[in-house]
Amino acid sequence: MTSTRERQRAAARARLEREMAERATKARKRRQTQAIVGAAAVLVLVVAGTVWLATSLGGDDNKQNTAGAEGFSQCAYNEVPKEGRPKQIKDVGLPTTQQANKGTQTMTIDTNLGPITAKLDRSLVPCTAGSFTHLASKGFFDNTKCHRLVTEGIKVLQCGDPSATGNGWRETDGTGGPSYNVGEENLPTDKRPPYPEGVIAMANSGQPGSTGSQFFIVYGDSQLDPNYTVLGTITGGMDLVKQVAAAGDDGAFAQQAGGGHPKKEIVINKLSMSDIQGA
Repeated sequence: MTSTRERQRAAARARLEREMAERATKARKRRQTQAIVGAAAVLVLVVAGTVWLATSLGGDDNKQNTAGAEGFSQCAYNEVPKEGRPKQIKDVGLPTTQQANKGTQTMTIDTNLGPITAKLDRSLVPCTAGSFTHLASKGFFDNTKCHRLVTEGIKVLQCGDPSATGNGWRETDGTGGPSYNVGEENLPTDKRPPYPEGVIAMANSGQPGSTGSQFFIVYGDSQLDPNYTVLGTITGGMDLVKQVAAAGDDGAFAQQAGGGHPKKEIVINKLSMSDIQGA
């Protein structure tokens, strides 16, 4: 049997071992806590630095992109597939996709009867105005005839077909255009009448996104559906258009869209677009 003193010594050793183990455990937990806190502090610094760097550099990039995009619209000019294109389609390439959306331009239509002028607001029709500027620079409209006149129901003179040239009329007159289409802009959905006298607007096939090069000058208030881009406002030469209207049409399109070829021939010798003003 063990003596009382031996039992006391054994109990003291056990107590000491427990105390040492407890101290070791506390020290280990303290080191773990310090390591976690230290790592968290480093992470906070890294995240803060990353946010600052992204804000500084990314913010500059955003400002540059905004500055680069300011004053311009991104335009989609959709190319007509080359396969199966009719000969009335005239390919003069595509306009640049970034077009100014500030300022105004003057369109001058020099005809055999005299000049017709119009004012275009780039903030309303950046893509269509950009298309006209491109086409005019290629001589697209030069030496073409205004091929359609309507005097009943609506009052419009339609032009802009690159294939309407030469003497006489062809069955295909009124079917030509550029090798691309552009979406409609500045639709007069809240205007009554939607197409008042003095407006110049864009013709299309009746399908969205089918605007090409053909345009019509409204010489009397017309109740058309508001599906056609209002390109601008006539500022001079309306008297010439009314002279053509007064001479009447030949009724060639009476069974289709109405009207016919103007009896008084009007030829676009040259169509030009001015530089952008006030941009």
